[in-house]
Amino acid sequence: MHPDHLQDLIALEESYWWHLAKRRLVVDLLRELAPPPGRLVEGGIGSARNLVEFEQLGYRVIGLDTLAPAVAYARGRGLADVHQHDLAKPWPVDPQSVRVVVLLDVLEHSEDPIAVLLNARDVLEPEGVVVVTVPAYPSLYGDWDKMLGHQRRYTREALRSQARAAELNVRRVTSWNSFALPAALPVRVIQRFKKGHGGSEFPRVSPLLNGVLLRCAGVERWWLRRAGVPFGLSIVGVLTR
Repeated sequence: MHPDHLQDLIALEESYWWHLAKRRLVVDLLRELAPPPGRLVEGGIGSARNLVEFEQLGYRVIGLDTLAPAVAYARGRGLADVHQHDLAKPWPVDPQSVRVVVLLDVLEHSEDPIAVLLNARDVLEPEGVVVVTVPAYPSLYGDWDKMLGHQRRYTREALRSQARAAELNVRRVTSWNSFALPAALPVRVIQRFKKGHGGSEFPRVSPLLNGVLLRCAGVERWWLRRAGVPFGLSIVGVLTR
């Protein structure tokens, strides 16, 4: 993660629809599939807002991130068990001691995502789960992704394949963020052909539109609890040992 992106996260983490929607989605999954207490490791903590939320839910949290400013910021938020670490290298966590591993928009940044998943598997309890989110549609990969340090975008089958290679079982894989796809697709296609694209990952929206998007995300979460979503800008997976 680029330091500028970290500052963007810090500025938007409490209210921006994308962050809130993803956080609420993951919290719903954790409450359903691996509720606290227990140890939770988040790889790629960013601004640490999600890690704060997980601690408030009742987990004993551990954070790992390659970016020193992210680790320092997390410690400033009162999170003591946070460390600078390359996720593709063995994690400084006891084997089979963790109830939940969370990897939110992390695997696409790694040159060796299977190594990251293998390390997650090693620290997971026999009944533990890994919750993963990744960006969808490899055909949309372009300068915008390169600016953010993405190595790839995913299909659902690609995520399943990497999970199997890391000796993890796929409990659930579905698309999400379907409601933003119609607006985002033409923008991403244009960006692929527009040289020198820059700017924030998170386009600013009005408070009214922010609220509408959050309500759409709430409806989608309701549907996800009952059935999968066939399309969306992102993919969410739940993996087990």
